[in-house]
Amino acid sequence: MDLTRLGPEQLAEEGERLRKEYEALCAQQLTLDLTRGKPSSEQLDKSNGLMALPGPEDYRAADGTDTRNYGGGLAGLLELREIYSGFLQVPAAQLMAHGNSSLALMHDCLIHAMLFAPPGGETRWVEVDRPAFLCPVPGYDRHFALCEKFGIEMIPVPLTAEGPDLDVVERLVAEDPRIKGMWCVPRYSNPTGTCYSDETVRRLAAMPTSAPDFRLFWDDAYAVHHLDADGVSIAPVLDACADAGHPDRALVFGSTSKVTLAGSGVAFLGSSPANLSWLQGHLAKRTIGPDKVNQLRHVRYLRDAAGVEALMAAHREILAPKFALVGRLLETGLGDSGVASWTTPRGGYFISLDVLDGCAAEVVRLAKRAGIALTPAGATFPGGNDPRDSNIRLAPSFPDLDSLERAMCGVVVCVLLAAVQKLQVGAAH
Repeated sequence: MDLTRLGPEQLAEEGERLRKEYEALCAQQLTLDLTRGKPSSEQLDKSNGLMALPGPEDYRAADGTDTRNYGGGLAGLLELREIYSGFLQVPAAQLMAHGNSSLALMHDCLIHAMLFAPPGGETRWVEVDRPAFLCPVPGYDRHFALCEKFGIEMIPVPLTAEGPDLDVVERLVAEDPRIKGMWCVPRYSNPTGTCYSDETVRRLAAMPTSAPDFRLFWDDAYAVHHLDADGVSIAPVLDACADAGHPDRALVFGSTSKVTLAGSGVAFLGSSPANLSWLQGHLAKRTIGPDKVNQLRHVRYLRDAAGVEALMAAHREILAPKFALVGRLLETGLGDSGVASWTTPRGGYFISLDVLDGCAAEVVRLAKRAGIALTPAGATFPGGNDPRDSNIRLAPSFPDLDSLERAMCGVVVCVLLAAVQKLQVGAAH
């Protein structure tokens, strides 16, 4: 039933029916959570073997380094970088493995650029009057939080099916030297699942920028997180930047956080030799090196690229049915409603749900009252400000299938009720 075509009397009838359904939902006293893209316990169980590795007698890296001790350099174990090199499309020599969080590496790159001019830069970013970043929307709230922390202005850019709207991006970076960077989740973007086309990668690498030290913060967080056996390949951004004469433009981030154990993984940063030398020079002042024992543990467990692919195939068997379930329930409950649309990603951890303009905050409020926690409305936009109040990020990964089904059936009721209430107000005027 297309709610947008109903007259006042029909809207009133539908509203009354939905209110009764909603009150019955509240009476169930649910406690369900769809807020964050966390691996389920079943997924984490797939990497329990890490707990016993590398073992008391196995502590030497391939080059003989005693991983228990200081030393070994800031780049991390070469054998682990070789395993991940192909997935992130970065030569192992240009890839560093450091810490357990790619977000921490993004933080480090930002703070050092603020305080020390990066390669190609003429000044520290902190000396720029109102430095700015481009933010494709809807996007990742933790990226936006980093900009907020450092006082970096965020300029929203529409996200299309091919990636960010390049006509907008190219115009902005060419005319405004304050724009120092751009957030990019090029594969299975959070939350839409968008994958950048080869043409998008090429144009981002080649476009003229007013700021000589402009950086693409290339967060390839879901490089191996495919929901079908084929997966999606993207053009290698470092190669594209080098070919275009901008070898220092891209900073490629990744991690094993949703591959092995979420809080005990390994983060990666790939970039040009100049960028790596710049960052490692600053990191050397705060650390002797990364946790090489944890890196060796991952080498022993994953073994090689085929080991990563086998582990992710096991994850896919858990995740794919959850995404399929959400898609079916949304189609059944909202497919002909005229008040909602959603993405069908081929990988990643999220589904982007767009509801009737002006209704997202109300949907989240109704869901909370019914015991269903959703990501706050607006979280996928800088400053939490969704100008249309329409986007909601759904995270299906953590609940079991039964809990996920109950939660999504409740979400459908909340979306319909919020829409009918909005349409009734419009009809009254």
